[in-house]
Amino acid sequence: MERRLAAILAADVVGYSRLMGADEAGTLERLKALFNELIRPKITERHGRIVKLMGDGLLAEFPSVVEAVQCAVQIQQAMLGRETEFSGEERIRLRIGVNLGDIIVEGSDIYGDGVNVAARLEALADPGGVSISGPAFDQVDGKLDMAFDNIGEQHVKNIAKPVRVYRLASGNTLSPRHESQPIGLPLPDKPSIAVLPFDNMSGDPEQEYFADGMVEEIITALSKLRWFFVIARNSTFIYKGRSPDIREIARELGVRYILEGSVRRAGDRARITAQLIDGENGNHLWAERYDRQLTDIFAVQDDITSNVVGAIGPQLHAAEIQRIHSEPPESLDAWGCVIRSLWHRGRQTCEDTDTACRLLRQAIAASPDYAKAHSVLAFAESRRLFFGADFDTTVAAAREIAATSRDLDDDDPWSHFASGYVECFTGRYEDAIAWYRRALALNENFALAHGNVAAALALGGHPEEAIVAVEQAIRMSPRDPFNFSYLHFAGLAYFAAGRYAEGAAVEERALRERPKFATALRCLAACYAALGQIDKAEAAIAAALQLAPDSTVQRDAYGQVVYAEAEDRERYAEALRKAGLPEN
Repeated sequence: MERRLAAILAADVVGYSRLMGADEAGTLERLKALFNELIRPKITERHGRIVKLMGDGLLAEFPSVVEAVQCAVQIQQAMLGRETEFSGEERIRLRIGVNLGDIIVEGSDIYGDGVNVAARLEALADPGGVSISGPAFDQVDGKLDMAFDNIGEQHVKNIAKPVRVYRLASGNTLSPRHESQPIGLPLPDKPSIAVLPFDNMSGDPEQEYFADGMVEEIITALSKLRWFFVIARNSTFIYKGRSPDIREIARELGVRYILEGSVRRAGDRARITAQLIDGENGNHLWAERYDRQLTDIFAVQDDITSNVVGAIGPQLHAAEIQRIHSEPPESLDAWGCVIRSLWHRGRQTCEDTDTACRLLRQAIAASPDYAKAHSVLAFAESRRLFFGADFDTTVAAAREIAATSRDLDDDDPWSHFASGYVECFTGRYEDAIAWYRRALALNENFALAHGNVAAALALGGHPEEAIVAVEQAIRMSPRDPFNFSYLHFAGLAYFAAGRYAEGAAVEERALRERPKFATALRCLAACYAALGQIDKAEAAIAAALQLAPDSTVQRDAYGQVVYAEAEDRERYAEALRKAGLPEN
């Protein structure tokens, strides 16, 4: 086995499948001419070596990065003068990536991360453009009369570390300014996603079936999320075994987001990776790796599907919020108003809650039958209670809005979630649990419902179930902005179960995520007091009183949202007294 440092050039034909489908014989003839008349001579002129042709692309090796980058740019410049008789999507265009890295040489072929990175760089290039890695840029910087834009570190498939990527700058644009870009399909008015076939990195046919089955399960599970537009399996599996440009796929399928991944087997274990990508710019929004024992292949499929689908929901919400946030409120459609309201809801201030409610009413005015707008409004209206809104009036209004959302769409999990959220404030915990469970029956990957049912379970006399619900919510959505509240619900559950040390530990975690969280500080104080650690309990109560000076034992142990079981209430009240919380 020989290793050496080399410059690797990877090139790919844009829209190869589409071109072949339109005219297979003609496309092959044009590609043959392109290779013989332009690409091979340019690579030879720059002292490169063609390693292999791959139908829709090629791989070449150069002893010099400068030569490789010059070759890439010259090929793209020469492409501008070719195929002038074709227009738009009919023209053959290339994407090219160049990397400097360590390669493994076996005969005439080359392997290794250096080659893999070059292939990923090619996928990140614009049609007609060139992308290069950080190490390649460091070698050509100042040596070539051309500018590159730093697009930052990118997480790319099957490469452990992020790759620093540079694209040929706009001043050196290699595609004619008058050339029309591929039009593609129009985007739906809600988050749209395509799940590509996962790559089998094992060379084991059994893992092919495992990977394909898992992708089908993910597509099916995502299809149950009513605010997603999900491309069917038959449309995405045409990309199986290929490495096309993600942005091109997004345009061809008319989606904003792409989920891709890979499966690699090692003995009786499998490593599964998944990445969520913005199809507009190719940026990675989320990535995760799962290592599982393959004792039951179907159980592993279910486990990974649950984790992936549960994680995608919050990530897409976050991406949509960021995308829409810069638009003026008056220009938003009903969907945009709902998404913007979720951002304000997450800030958890009185002003932001009012803004969220105003946006949701704007959505309902624009689309009265939009169930999601009603259900989120019921949720937002309920949160006014945290800021001193009249209890009876607010609960009655929120309950009525939630009922309207169910009437409009009884199969929408959010409609039942909203009803559960409202009833939890009334102390009708069993009703709340029933509503939450209906939401979870409609969407078992609804992380928000798993997290919030924990409050009803913890306060309603089911602490052990509450702890499991919190674990499920955080496992599904480990970066969820509401995890601090779920951790607090676990703290309440641990206290009810008499597991005070675990309760203190989980409340400390909640406070690391949200330091100014008076409710968590009071529960932390109660746990410490029950453990006999009075100094820590008093410190926690002092901090809670600074944030919420009106806190009292009567209000916080015997008020509205409190333990349903009398024994739990009395233990909690006594612990708060020991910690120094005023009685009235």
